Amino acid sequence: MSETGHDISILNGLVSATLDSVKSYTEAAKESETGSHGAMFPLRASERHQASATGRDARRQPEDEGKIAGGVHCLFINLKAVMTHHDDKAIINEVEAGEDHIKAKFEDALEDRELSPAVRSLIETAYASVKEGHNEMRDLKHSLRD
Repeated sequence: MSETGHDISILNGLVSATLDSVKSYTEAAKESETGSHGAMFPLRASERHQASATGRDARRQPEDEGKIAGGVHCLFINLKAVMTHHDDKAIINEVEAGEDHIKAKFEDALEDRELSPAVRSLIETAYASVKEGHNEMRDLKHSLRD
């Protein structure tokens, strides 16, 4: 596959966002009070880690901005967990907010008309997993409403 500089930039951003998602799921698993949802978080983290490999063909480092955003989101999950006494509902709300972010990043990438067909295909494949994870968290969040 021959990527352009534009393709590489888009892939780097998506890899970074996906790795941020791995961190968020890992933190959510640690912070989940009851553990009733804790088993799901490591599975999603593993799935996202595998999905990030899809974009690594570019062989470039993900952008620092994504690493910083992911660190801030994990810090926010930790802070929220402490403030809400590790309440699963609050943690799931934060994970779902992160899922909104990654889903939007992938959707923006798929709207990009400058992507090569091969890179678009890779993104579409990874997006299916992202959308599934997003929908799972959204549905779980809505099922926990009072």
